[in-house]
Amino acid sequence: MTKKKTLACFYVLAASALWGCVSIFVREMNKAGLSALEVLQVRSIVGAVCIGVYLLLFHREKFRFRLKDIWCFLGVGVCNMLLVSYCQFTGLSVGSVAVMSVLLYTGPIFVMLFSVLLFHEKLTKTKLLALFLAFAGCCFASGVGSEDTISVQIVLLGLGAGIGYSMYSVFGRFAINRGYDSWTITFYAFFFCALVNSFLVDWGALSGAVQTDPGIWVTFLLFGFLMGFLAYLLYTMGLQGVESGYAAILASAELVVATVVGTVFYHEPLTAFVLIGIALVLGGIAVLSLGDRKKA
Repeated sequence: MTKKKTLACFYVLAASALWGCVSIFVREMNKAGLSALEVLQVRSIVGAVCIGVYLLLFHREKFRFRLKDIWCFLGVGVCNMLLVSYCQFTGLSVGSVAVMSVLLYTGPIFVMLFSVLLFHEKLTKTKLLALFLAFAGCCFASGVGSEDTISVQIVLLGLGAGIGYSMYSVFGRFAINRGYDSWTITFYAFFFCALVNSFLVDWGALSGAVQTDPGIWVTFLLFGFLMGFLAYLLYTMGLQGVESGYAAILASAELVVATVVGTVFYHEPLTAFVLIGIALVLGGIAVLSLGDRKKA
């Protein structure tokens, strides 16, 4: 594995670790009376402002984009960020962290299929094996198939999140292929997500939460910076060094972090099934890494 690809893998894994902690912030804001759309708006605005300030100070040229390419940024902002965040944040407010994680990780299946169809990436045996291990691990860790029942609402929200998840790799790859870098893509993704969501969000709920607890601003800023700005930037940087399907499987590490968070913070049971699931996810990542080294 080359140094560039190793660094790209690190970026994807770091982003996954941050996303695995998202439930901490989401449930805290749910307690303040905010729904998924308000939580999403907080992340989008803070993320756009953080990147916008940086570009304004150091790289103003990266604000530029060709009008004919606007669909790439709308795709990342609306088809990915708006869809996946609404489904994921709503699901986290009514279901378990682990169950939402496994349903979210139907995403790599869509990513791999779209990557083969749209970008002509090779569907190798190594990728298929890694994908199987990662998804099987998600199923084990979530307890799917056990005596616990999963509501239709959670299934639909989870699958919606999975489809939205795949859209970031698809539209992000289109933008990268047109010469845009991670800063430009991530800024406009947040910008268009916040713009479209501004017509859907309950601004009164946001205002009421701040008036009730002025200290919630700290939660807003940390959530937007860590789960928005930093996580999406790292993942987009990772896409510049590895294939979309490869990155999607690596990102399954989010489940491991999410499961630990669910156990530590919300006392969700850490059963043998969960431990087997974590091992399978890590095994899928190891298969990718070892397969890549054999080619080198």
